[in-house]
Amino acid sequence: MKYPVHISTRIAVVSVMATAIIVATALLESGRSRGQAANANTPQQSGANPNASPSEAALDLSPSQLNSIKIEPAGSYQFPVEKEAVGNIDFADDLSVQVFPAYQGTIIKTFLELGARVQKEQPLYTIKSPDLIQAESNLIGAAATFELTNKELARVQGLAGIAEREKEQATSDQQTADGALKAARDAVLVFGKTDAEIDQMIALRKTDPALVVRSPISGKITSFNGPPGLLVQPGNPPAPYTVANVSLKWMLANVSESEIQFFHLGQPVQVKVMAYPNRVFIGKVSKIYETVDPNTHRVTIRSEIADPNDELRPGMLANFVIQVRNPVETTAIPANGVVREADGTMTAWVTTDRHHFAQRIVKIGLRKDDRVQVLDGLQRGELVLADGAVFLSNMLQAPPTD
Repeated sequence: MKYPVHISTRIAVVSVMATAIIVATALLESGRSRGQAANANTPQQSGANPNASPSEAALDLSPSQLNSIKIEPAGSYQFPVEKEAVGNIDFADDLSVQVFPAYQGTIIKTFLELGARVQKEQPLYTIKSPDLIQAESNLIGAAATFELTNKELARVQGLAGIAEREKEQATSDQQTADGALKAARDAVLVFGKTDAEIDQMIALRKTDPALVVRSPISGKITSFNGPPGLLVQPGNPPAPYTVANVSLKWMLANVSESEIQFFHLGQPVQVKVMAYPNRVFIGKVSKIYETVDPNTHRVTIRSEIADPNDELRPGMLANFVIQVRNPVETTAIPANGVVREADGTMTAWVTTDRHHFAQRIVKIGLRKDDRVQVLDGLQRGELVLADGAVFLSNMLQAPPTD
C-alpha cells in the first residue's frame, strides 16, 4: 500500500525526533551517574580549589575525621631570646700547670699515670740532679766543719791558762761553721728535702741524689711526657707532667660576626653534649676573642663550664645556648598546627564552629618546647588546629576521584 508523499514525510520527522529524545535521555542519565559517583568519593570541601590561595581554602570535616585532629585556642607563650652555636670542650688553660723540675736532672722514677687524680704537694716524679748532689755535699762538709769547731771550742774552754786570743779564735771559728751549716741546710731545703732527711744525711754522711718534684695544685694528670732516664730542664718543653683543675672546662665556639653584638662577658650559657643527651651543663661567657677569621667571618667565644664530676672530655662536640635578651611573651600555637607549603609559605587552620576549617597564611618566629611563635596571621583566642594540620593540607591537595 502506498501513502501519499506528505504522510511519508511526517512519519520520517517523527522518527528522527524520537531518536533524538532517546539519545538525550541516555546522556543525561549518564551525566547524573558520574556526578553522583564523584560526590560519593570526594571529601566535602567549601571553596577547595587547587588554584585558590591558602587564605581562601576551606574544608568541612566529618565526625570521623574530627576524631583524628586536635583543636585548641591560640594562646601565649614566653619565648627566650637565644643564640646557639657548636663548639668543642677543652681543658681550661689558666687552670692547667706544666710541672717542670726546678733544676736540671735525669728522671729516676715516676709515680702517677695519665688521667690519675693528684693532690697538692703529692710527689709526681724524682730526678737525679747534679745541683742537688753538690748542695748535699756542701751540707755534709759544713756539718763536719761545725762538729770540728765545736770540739775545738770545748777543748779550748777546758784548758787552764790559755790565752784569751785563742779562745776568741775558737769561738769565731765555731760561729762561722754554724753559719755555714745553716746556709747549707737552707740550700738543700730549697730542693724540697725535709729537715728530717737533712739530719739523716748529716748523720750518715751520705748524699741523697733523688730530687722529688711535687704537684703545685690538686687536679688530674692531663699529659705525661716523662719516662725514666729522660733528661729534663726547667722550662724546656715538653713538661714531664701537666696537672689541670678539671672541675672547670672551656667550650670554644665560633659565631657569625654579624651576631657578635648579642654576646657579652658573663652571659649565662647552657651546654649539651652527645654523651649526655639529657644533661645540661651550666657556665658563662668568659672571653670574646678580638679577631675575626677572614675566611669564615666568624668569631671565637670562650665559655667556662662547671664540671665538678669531671664528665666532660676535651674534644667533645658540644652545643651551647646563650640567652641574649629577656624572654618575650607572644602569640603561639603548637608546632604540629603549622605546615610549610610547597611554595614556602607557612599555614595554619582556623575554625569557629569546630567543623568548618579555613586555611590561613601565618608568619612564624621563634620555636621552643614544641611551640611556635606566630608573628602575623592569628589572634590570641582563635580556635586553631593544634594537631593534624598536615592531614588537612593533604586532603586539600588530593585530586578528585573519578
